[in-house]
Amino acid sequence: MHDHETREQAVALLRLGVTNRVAAERLGVPRGTIGWWRYEDRQRRGEKFERPHDCPRCAERPFDRGTYAYLLGLYLGDGHITSKPKQHHLSIFCADDWPGLIQEAEDAMRKVMAMPRVRRRQRKGCVEVKSYTQHWTCLFPQHGKGKKHERRIQLDAWQQQIVDDHPWEFLRGLMHSDGCRITNWTTRMVGGERKRYEYPRYFFTNRSVDIMRLYTDTLDKVGVEWKPGRQSRRAENVSVARKASVALMDQHIGPKY
Repeated sequence: MHDHETREQAVALLRLGVTNRVAAERLGVPRGTIGWWRYEDRQRRGEKFERPHDCPRCAERPFDRGTYAYLLGLYLGDGHITSKPKQHHLSIFCADDWPGLIQEAEDAMRKVMAMPRVRRRQRKGCVEVKSYTQHWTCLFPQHGKGKKHERRIQLDAWQQQIVDDHPWEFLRGLMHSDGCRITNWTTRMVGGERKRYEYPRYFFTNRSVDIMRLYTDTLDKVGVEWKPGRQSRRAENVSVARKASVALMDQHIGPKY
């Protein structure tokens, strides 16, 4: 139990913008009690609480558009949003083999929106990089019920403009999620002697026809030649193997790390 004077002091501090933690430490009152007093004070004054946010769309603030293009590629590949009544969780799944990619995914979330909490959760064979805010659906309107390859995926006009302005960042995000750089080899007879030749190539695999089209359309815009790879009932593949195109991909994307 706390006396009326302590409660009034707490409410006065809270109205000045003091955080629950600081008010609790200053008055020697549990933080939960301070939070309850704040809630009751707001209820009495009819004040509607809105959680602070730094959503670029809602706050109409500038943000790192290149980093967003990269994060969009990650989301379309290995990401999803889990919706809850007052919060949305953006998750990007990164294989344990690529610690650099895990760090880049976390950095990208923080650069696009710095306020939401970001953490990592170890899964079997991968790390889930997760961020919490109700505003992730503002930045990824492609969120919806069902798997991405079973529904329509189309970029909004503002997203497409960002991809047009930052095509390589978008491609890099897609490749870091559902792509890879490998080295193929073959043998040829040269002067009666069989010699081994190696050559690099890029593969991108995704079951969504719409995401695959976004990938190939962006390849066309940056001058990368591609061709369909082996197809199955579960996935489609696109291969980049021509020397000049592989050189472009190496310059702007490179292998995972």
